[in-house]
Amino acid sequence: MKTYVAKPEDFTRQWYVVDAAEQVLGRMATQLAMRLRGKHKPVFTPHLDTGDFIIVVNADKVVLTGRKWDQKNYYRHSGYPGGITATAAKKLKESKPEDLIRAAVRGMLPKNRLGRQMLKKLKVYAGPEHPHSAQQPQPLAIQAS
Repeated sequence: MKTYVAKPEDFTRQWYVVDAAEQVLGRMATQLAMRLRGKHKPVFTPHLDTGDFIIVVNADKVVLTGRKWDQKNYYRHSGYPGGITATAAKKLKESKPEDLIRAAVRGMLPKNRLGRQMLKKLKVYAGPEHPHSAQQPQPLAIQAS
């Protein structure tokens, strides 16, 4: 018996649009990461990017549970000694709500070139509008389980 290895011409990429309004951030991010990676397809191959394109709208209406809005911090470092800065989730939602979803999904993808390539297929927008109507994205329902 031989192991099946997918080739780039064996699969097609679909475009999906997800409404993040009233969705719990972590639960939604796991579903998005699985779709970006392609694990929902029977042709999934770990060393290839077989995933789909995902458009997330209404990122400013995403929900965090508990007291995470005040307690969860996102860190950046300038590269200089003492150059670390922390931003609370509430403040990040006010300034760049797209980064909340992007950071959650990035943590669930592989930490290599392939993961960075997969993250480029995630398009996040704060409002309900997106410029990808020419790709005819299908609505994707995320299970909040």
